[in-house]
Amino acid sequence: MARFSAASPSRRTTRTSQERSPSRDASIALESHDPTDPIPRFDEVSTDASEPASAHNGATSAASPRTTRTKSVTKKPKAGLSSTATKRTSRKATSAKRSTDNGEPVEGTAGVGSRSGKRQALVIVESPKKAIAIGKFLGSGYVVKASKGHVRDLPKNVLGIDVDHEYRPTYEIIPKKEDTISELKRDANRADVVYLATDPDREGEAIAWHLKEALELPDEKVRRVRFHEITEKAVREAFQHAGPIDHHKVDAQQARRLMDRLMGYPLSQLLWKKVARHLNLSAGRVQSVAVRLIVEREKEIRAFVPEEYWEITATLSAQGKTDELDRFTAKLAEWKGSKFKVDHETQARAIRDALTAAEFVVRSVEDVEKKDPPAPPFKTSTLQQQASIRFRFSSDRTMSIAQQLYQGIDLGDGNTVGLITYMRTDSLRVSDEAIKGVREVIASRYGDAYLPVKPNQYEAGKLAQEAHEAIRPTDLSLTPESIQNRLTHDQFKLYQLIYRRFVASQMTPAIFAVTNVTIEAGEGVFKTQGKMLKFDGYRKVLPPAGKQEDALLPPLVPHQILDLHALEPSQHFTQPPPRYNEASLIKALEKENIGRPSTYATIIQKIQERNYVEQKDRRFYATNLGMVVTDLLVEHFPKMLDLKYTSHIEDELDRIMSAEARMVQVLDEFYHPFQDALKVAETRMPKVQIPSDKVCPTCGAPMVEKYNKAGKFLGCSRYPDCTTIMSADGTLKKAAVETEYQCLKCGKPLVMREGKRGEFLSCSGYPECKETYQLDEDGRLIPTREETDYICSKCGKPMLKRQGPRGPFLGCSGYPKCKNTIQLDDQGQPVKTIEIDVKCPKCGGPMAIKQSWRGPFLGCLNYPKCRGTAPIPPELKESHPELFVNTRAEDPIKAALKSLTIDEPCSKCGKPMVARQGKKGFFLGCTGYPKCREVREPDEATLERIQQAVAAAEGLTAGSPAAT
Repeated sequence: MARFSAASPSRRTTRTSQERSPSRDASIALESHDPTDPIPRFDEVSTDASEPASAHNGATSAASPRTTRTKSVTKKPKAGLSSTATKRTSRKATSAKRSTDNGEPVEGTAGVGSRSGKRQALVIVESPKKAIAIGKFLGSGYVVKASKGHVRDLPKNVLGIDVDHEYRPTYEIIPKKEDTISELKRDANRADVVYLATDPDREGEAIAWHLKEALELPDEKVRRVRFHEITEKAVREAFQHAGPIDHHKVDAQQARRLMDRLMGYPLSQLLWKKVARHLNLSAGRVQSVAVRLIVEREKEIRAFVPEEYWEITATLSAQGKTDELDRFTAKLAEWKGSKFKVDHETQARAIRDALTAAEFVVRSVEDVEKKDPPAPPFKTSTLQQQASIRFRFSSDRTMSIAQQLYQGIDLGDGNTVGLITYMRTDSLRVSDEAIKGVREVIASRYGDAYLPVKPNQYEAGKLAQEAHEAIRPTDLSLTPESIQNRLTHDQFKLYQLIYRRFVASQMTPAIFAVTNVTIEAGEGVFKTQGKMLKFDGYRKVLPPAGKQEDALLPPLVPHQILDLHALEPSQHFTQPPPRYNEASLIKALEKENIGRPSTYATIIQKIQERNYVEQKDRRFYATNLGMVVTDLLVEHFPKMLDLKYTSHIEDELDRIMSAEARMVQVLDEFYHPFQDALKVAETRMPKVQIPSDKVCPTCGAPMVEKYNKAGKFLGCSRYPDCTTIMSADGTLKKAAVETEYQCLKCGKPLVMREGKRGEFLSCSGYPECKETYQLDEDGRLIPTREETDYICSKCGKPMLKRQGPRGPFLGCSGYPKCKNTIQLDDQGQPVKTIEIDVKCPKCGGPMAIKQSWRGPFLGCLNYPKCRGTAPIPPELKESHPELFVNTRAEDPIKAALKSLTIDEPCSKCGKPMVARQGKKGFFLGCTGYPKCREVREPDEATLERIQQAVAAAEGLTAGSPAAT
């Protein structure tokens, strides 16, 4: 696995202007073009090819003294090029040019005019969809490729940070991205310029830097391009103003990642020891504070004691008015000169009796006009909140749909357009051009009464990245209704909300007529309020969420006598603080300055995956596990879980980005106090049990939550004195039952146990003997693993015959370190790999016919380094017909579900959904599984279609009349 050690990228920006590579001047030529002009071809951009290679040496010498290392090889940093490196690059460029001059096209640059000898450019973005949209804007002079997200990260199983050398991280290529990097390297070697057009935020900047490092690109070959919307004008203008990577942004993002690892990695190991080893426990600088918010709210609710209080409500009308429509209600606000407050029924009824004989007279009527101004355009957090309130979208679902709208929607005729600006932003800024456009739309569609004299201005707050814009539509002529047939249902709803919110943000306020009435009755004072909408203003475009009705009052004047129709006391109780939902949790995180908008969805997803919190009725409940872990962390790491300290760290990360603080300095401030607390916690933190609300049926002691490889179960807290266990839902597990069978290995009795796949036989001599068995149809023992004479071709250890859900196979005894497996044929013999004369489309290595449960396919022999696959050519099917005999009939129910057409695509990735059957019934799953794991419940109409299809399939299976 490729591994890299990285210096602080900001060190590479400490060069003086004289030391910078003069080849950066190539980007200046781009800046001189008018934004509306076509993007210049790179053979039109002036670069001084005669520049001496030694001009780059200053960059190398000024870089960080830390070296880029693997475990066995030391490489020089790529901040600049040495003379030798420059010459090698020059030779490569000359070689590439020579090949094109000879009329031979450069491989992998389809669409680039390589035969003409013109210079080429590679553009790298994150997603394939974004690549398609940008490619159409740029034209044939560019090759646009996708990195498909992050390409490097810290290693999984070690800390990966050298804390003794200024926190130097060791990065490795993400295993699934090795093929992508190889392909991008080949494309980069053929290109004269590489444009890194990743997202414009910190994370996008870090991805750009990681790509540069992983592809080993010299500074002078790299241009950084940033755009906040995917439209032709924005993209072209961004390319004309391409510049260097912003290493301050990279440092800020890298500091966040290193902090998360420095705290999360050792804390996770500590929790495994102290809480549960088989749980995927984790702790983090932000996620643990988010869990703390929910846990503390849970404790408030559990500790809350309701208090009784009473209200007295009068039903009144103007004197002599008998119509029901003239009646209104007023509440008792004061009694005997003090605020009315009663906490028991007797006193409330006594006051009611005293008021019954009183005369009700209007003391005052106050008419005021109240303006309701529009809300600002969306930023990430407010978009997530409103989508949750209005559509019940999760934050993750909202961001997924918003990303689809940002990256581009096909509007027909190959016209792919990004409908909204970049969706990860904390800015409320709107460009002057966009404000001018929306004011024209408001004036033409709704009239001058809805257009304020001056544009509405909104304060974004001190932490906003003002280079970004708020989330807004990119083209107001693309109304949601005009392109509805090009959008999914979810895309339409979210786009309509973003569109209307932006238009509404530049409209006039709504105006309400508010009437406040005070009424005297003996020693009591009643109050009521009427409210009526006089002018709808921005509400014409964006009505509020939920039903809003006017509270009307009849015409009233001071000293007017009123008729009393009813006077009723009512009992009430104070309510505990509400549990967080996604909208209110995001609002709390933002208010406390915990995390950043781009991280909220990930935080919420992670704390649920770790089983620290769970959602019921769209509200977050802290689990017993979450409360135990939070209490431990708060006790032993109070500073790290303090909200103000976490907010302070976020401010420090912002200061790194604005070059007001150094990354190493901020990491020092964070790491050393944490390390001191960790040393103390390792010795003083006790091992804990996770309580449950169940009682042991055997001895009466409390049951506690326990975990093993199969998942969660309940065990008696008096173990080992009491060995009672229960399933997670509180039902007793079957005890192991001794059978008449004996272990074939040691001769001890076998016991029947229950596992996650059903019942099985295991040796009573466990753990000394770990043999397990199944029974065949005739009641004979079948070992779940048998020793064989076969040797693993990858690691040299013996292969074992194992029983899997699809039948027997050979698996390496070195599992899990070695995961080599070999399929067995019907005679129990290993299926031979048939090598053929076909090259792998990814790496060029040899391929072979391999078998999977789906059937034969072509797989690269360099697996797992290369995971290239290909379909079997027709001629191979003719030469090896024995491989293509379908011996396994397809389940008719699965076939019936597969044949159903589901109209609504996946809300996350846009791929088709398919009906599936699970343990709890039917559901819809994405065909992009396992990359996309989106599932949802079918609506009533779809469920009815599924049931009809299954009923028909079952009829065919059973040989019913339908089958004939």
